[in-house]
Amino acid sequence: MARKQKEHLSITEMPSNFDNLEKMSVHELLININKEDSKVPRAVRKAIPQIEALVNRIVEKMAKGGRIFYLGAGTSGRLGVLDASEIPPTFGVHDRIIGLIAGGETALRRAVEAAEDDPEKAWKELQIFEINKNDTVIGIAASGSTPYVIGGLTRARENGILTGCITCNPKGKIIEVVDYPIVVVTGPEFVTGSTRMKAGTAQKLVLNMISTTVMIKLGRVKGNKMVNMQLTNKKLVERGIRMLVEELNIQREAARLLLFQHGSVRKALEYYREKNDGNKGKNYDI
Repeated sequence: MARKQKEHLSITEMPSNFDNLEKMSVHELLININKEDSKVPRAVRKAIPQIEALVNRIVEKMAKGGRIFYLGAGTSGRLGVLDASEIPPTFGVHDRIIGLIAGGETALRRAVEAAEDDPEKAWKELQIFEINKNDTVIGIAASGSTPYVIGGLTRARENGILTGCITCNPKGKIIEVVDYPIVVVTGPEFVTGSTRMKAGTAQKLVLNMISTTVMIKLGRVKGNKMVNMQLTNKKLVERGIRMLVEELNIQREAARLLLFQHGSVRKALEYYREKNDGNKGKNYDI
């Protein structure tokens, strides 16, 4: 009977490979958590063909003015919101990648009971943004069964909107309702069912890969530099000055003046090269 019950569990809910955790020393706990975590990059690598297929379609859509919407609940939702929130300061792109979490902003800090169980809520929220066929909706759900996420994806797909998902359960329902599923099989968690661990790490890695690759392909990076980053603190200003010094081989003070006059590394580079070389710099806006 116990065996039959286990067979119906999703992989992310299966019992941990370790038992009697409370009897382990701190050293043993850390070593064993790390041992489990080391499996995640290998699992993500296997999913690269799936990630690549989705990213290629997203680039096409965003080049036409489209946006990415992440849908998630709990840890998955927080990771989507986190990734979306890092895009403006890193790449200077606003309101093009948007994270929605079941339960709204309150759920970023504490659980909102039953918020993830409403299959209609996500679509209603997406409509507020006037979602359209140039957009992409990516559902994030470790177990692949979250009603909030599945409902939003189902309605988006019905309306001709590109859909994808990031899940860690190869038998999750979410796979059936999207155009481009990404499945990263991370196996049982160190603490049984605690998908904030390996599954969450895998989701974070995939989100990094998707958003960073999309931004690079849309011209928001030059060489390996964040030329469109926002100059919101001293560290980023110093980084911008250093980029200009290295790229243009000019004095530090000249680089600082250029940066503050034009507001971004990209605009400073374009201005300098147009003025000194007679060649208009590439326009990196999307």
